[in-house]
Amino acid sequence: MLDTADFIIRLKHQNFYDGQIIHNQDILPRSARYGRLESPLSYVLDEVLSRHRLGPLYTHQTQAINLIRTGKNVVVSTSSASGKSMCYNLPVMQTALDDRRACAIYLFPAKALAQDQLDKIKHLFSPCVLCADEFDTFDGDTPSHARHAIRSHARLILTNPDMLHVSMLPNHNSWARFWRNLRYVVVDEAHAYRGVFGSHVALVLRRLRRLCDAYGSSPQFILCSATIDNPAEHATNLTGLPFTLVDDDGSPKGGKDFIFWNPPLVDSVTGKRRSANAEAADLSSQLISEGIRSICFARTRRLSELLANYIRDRLIDVAPDYASRVKTYRAGYLADVRRQIERELACGELIGVVATNAMELGIDIGDLDATVLTGYPGTISSTWQQAGRSGRRDTRSFSFLIGLDNPLDQYLMRQPHFFFEHNFENALVNPANHYILCAHLLCAAWELALTPQDAQYFGEVMRSKVMALAAQGLLKERRGRFFLSTALSYPAGDVNIRTASGDHFSLIDARNGKLLETLELSHAFMQAHLGAVYLHQGESYKVTEFDLSGKVIKAEPCANNYYTVAKDLTDVRILSTHKEKAFGTLKVYLGEVKVSMDVVSYKKKKHFTEEALGEEPLSLPTQCFSTVALWFDLPHEAVNNITAEGLDFLGGIHGMEHAAIGLLPLFAMCDRNDIGGLSTPLHPDTGKPQIFIYDAYPGGVGIAEKGFEIIRELWQATRAAIAECPCYDGCPSCIQSPKCGNNNKPLDKQAARILLDGLLGVSKLV
Repeated sequence: MLDTADFIIRLKHQNFYDGQIIHNQDILPRSARYGRLESPLSYVLDEVLSRHRLGPLYTHQTQAINLIRTGKNVVVSTSSASGKSMCYNLPVMQTALDDRRACAIYLFPAKALAQDQLDKIKHLFSPCVLCADEFDTFDGDTPSHARHAIRSHARLILTNPDMLHVSMLPNHNSWARFWRNLRYVVVDEAHAYRGVFGSHVALVLRRLRRLCDAYGSSPQFILCSATIDNPAEHATNLTGLPFTLVDDDGSPKGGKDFIFWNPPLVDSVTGKRRSANAEAADLSSQLISEGIRSICFARTRRLSELLANYIRDRLIDVAPDYASRVKTYRAGYLADVRRQIERELACGELIGVVATNAMELGIDIGDLDATVLTGYPGTISSTWQQAGRSGRRDTRSFSFLIGLDNPLDQYLMRQPHFFFEHNFENALVNPANHYILCAHLLCAAWELALTPQDAQYFGEVMRSKVMALAAQGLLKERRGRFFLSTALSYPAGDVNIRTASGDHFSLIDARNGKLLETLELSHAFMQAHLGAVYLHQGESYKVTEFDLSGKVIKAEPCANNYYTVAKDLTDVRILSTHKEKAFGTLKVYLGEVKVSMDVVSYKKKKHFTEEALGEEPLSLPTQCFSTVALWFDLPHEAVNNITAEGLDFLGGIHGMEHAAIGLLPLFAMCDRNDIGGLSTPLHPDTGKPQIFIYDAYPGGVGIAEKGFEIIRELWQATRAAIAECPCYDGCPSCIQSPKCGNNNKPLDKQAARILLDGLLGVSKLV
């Protein structure tokens, strides 16, 4: 049994300790609670449970199975390592035994998860339930010679939404047997489907339902999710179907010391702190040197390698026997290498691993004693997912959250109660997004001609979208049915479901022509313009060619001592107002806006010192898109106070905009880069000073709507982040933004505080 209290005492006597522990939350252990099935499983499945010591079943498992067996669509939302996969595996396998034609499809957001579940199914249910040729993965790695056999014989397919979208649905005739007999659609890790990706997946699942209906089947949907605030609503938004929620988690948990660890200040004036990466390396080395099996999460592939090297170097000095038992786990490794690391970690051969968030999801890695999170992962849900990788059964464990220099991390470091007492975030999707919906309507028309009855899948808004596509010549009407224009071929091939629109750039490795990734137009202009240093999976590439007409960017690896920051000029014009609400004499608005952005230059900045090495002009066309925004009035008295005290009003609204954008992810499951903003002393559409916060994707995905809903809470969190930051003039922990198009000028921390005091009706602090 790990003695966490004793370890903390020893930790505080280490040379690198300088008061970093600012909060230790005692997470109490809980005992298992078991349930009862309303009707027994088959003898075969009872034998499986008995042989592998998987019984008795927990309360959430029996509740889910009972509901599924009555024909309901079910979403299971419970903690990490609570046995969610048994909630769907047992009813699917029972049906497979009862009906030798019944089929099921399992969807995972990553190929590694599908492979992990395939191994479990082989171990548990083959050949007693399914023969070897009746189940398999089907994804981009599936050999071409194996695909025909899978289509002909498989009853259980494990795949991802990308493959369903681009291969299985467009070629549905080849899968006719499978669709006719499809009984279950399982969507695992459903919380991962949010924002743009989730909005695409929601429409892929509607296309799947439409095709199943045409083939005479009506499959049940089973969704599994980490704990989020709106699991049933999210399941309905993803599929368009009603769901019953199961969240009575009966799995046992060991106690946990959840420690917030803030790097010490090295400059109290600028607010600069010691590197979070150095803190993670020191902390992980200490854990591993004492034989505490650990995983350290790093934010990039490059950092994961650097941290692992640092940890091994230190262990050679303090615990040499452990140095060879630490490895890195990240995307980019071959599948066989990842599987080997997972096995070594699960069996205890490895004592430590440094991983990217590739290991955040439900891959089985056995029992660990400690997790180190290098920076807040972005959502409360993801933080608990990563922390849940230690103490996964009934033993006590550690989790350390190390704060980075940004408003979100530092707010949580100073307000840990927010994390431990606040509800989880809402997962947001918007299947009615104009750009995304129109793309999938063309895909659906390729699969089967569209009819007015398809509004049951795509919503009433479908009718106007179909008419607009017909007016553009992309659809052709014949006798009330809409067919894809003969000028188009295979539209699914042009739709990347992990981006907002079809208007994207291909980033190519100039050395070998390999596709590195695809970029949204706006991200390409800001981050991958000619001369930019672009970070791909933690590796630096310099952009050497930017082909605007061909939508191709070429880049080559580089080891420059600088990074690049683009400067842009942004304009926001109000198109329509959907909602408004009043706070005293001030109003907050929600509506549609048109965003115009000109990227005019970029700066080279030296690593670590931030020294400016020069500025280069850019000549790129103006980007325009419509999206959803919230905006709000500013209190007159606060504005007057700023002027009277000789502070910078422009710097105040600019700093407040930055801080609010940095903290909005506390309430919506999104990334800071998913949000844009504008602050202006006089907006032409309102004649007043205004701050706008908008979805940085055409059409919006629900972030601004969530911000409008919780605007007062957002103001409160923003005020706390600014007021409690120890810096004098503003720093990355409060009002500076790494993505500011104006290079963080002007900024005024005191003016931002006065504005927030006025918005909240709080008397000015002295």
